[in-house]
Amino acid sequence: MEKIVIIGTGCAGLTAAIYAARSNLSPLVVTGTMPGGLLTTTSTVENFPGFPEGIDGYELMARMQKQALRFGARLFTMQTVESVDLSRRPFTLAIDGESVQTRALIIASGASHRHLGLESEHLLEKKGVTFCATCDGAWPMFRQQPLVVVGGGDSACEEALYLTRFASVVYLVHRRESLRASRIMVERVLQHSQIKPIWSSTVTEILDVKHDKVTGVRLKNAKTGEETTLACAGVFVAIGHVPNTQLFKGIIDMDENGYIIPKKGSATNVPGVFVAGDCSDHVYRQAVTAAGLGCAAAIDAERFLANEGD
Repeated sequence: MEKIVIIGTGCAGLTAAIYAARSNLSPLVVTGTMPGGLLTTTSTVENFPGFPEGIDGYELMARMQKQALRFGARLFTMQTVESVDLSRRPFTLAIDGESVQTRALIIASGASHRHLGLESEHLLEKKGVTFCATCDGAWPMFRQQPLVVVGGGDSACEEALYLTRFASVVYLVHRRESLRASRIMVERVLQHSQIKPIWSSTVTEILDVKHDKVTGVRLKNAKTGEETTLACAGVFVAIGHVPNTQLFKGIIDMDENGYIIPKKGSATNVPGVFVAGDCSDHVYRQAVTAAGLGCAAAIDAERFLANEGD
């Protein structure tokens, strides 16, 4: 019988693990198949407090994991939760075929970037293809270079605006004739002299795999079918996120996009189940906010268990 199980080892999950472990709850942390979460795909994190010179994303998560282990957290490494029974307590989780019971659960399963689905996108990831301008936009390879942002929502607009600090020009490629972002974001983007929208177009290939770096994109106009090539040094894919919450569909309250909806603090609609990080946060999606939410979830879970006399 576990006191608390934490699903996920991104900033939210590991921060929750640190706090729960320091409260002598000996949390069991299930890493999933991507220990450390999305931040491990970022070469340099420059906006996490306490690292003035920046820190490699993988190293940051490794340090957080080491800190959690120091206080008594336990890891199920590279294992995934296959199913859950949250209909009664203790909750029952099937973890790679093993049945685990727990009195409390923190869901910190994060979210995944929605991809274009191109082979070249995958092969050039971290070689000019990225999914976070705030994380990677200041890379030296992008400075004073033409950059491409793919998308038409608020996220894409925010990425494009942020990149104007570094790029010579930002091309915003959108498959429709108008942006679907909020009005204020649309106005800011269209009025910015460094942002050049490319309408009714999709990226069909990212160049150049042979050179092992991004040199441009191949575009296809949705109206005319015409294909063109656009030179650039980086491609920022901002077509949304997919929360990793499918396991809890129909059990935990979610919005129409699958993000878990907290009821009070980090508590969900199921007593004893708490949520933290990108699987519930579709607004900020930053490492530091995920860490804060992980802290809150651990404190809420600790108090929940304490009220039961533990």
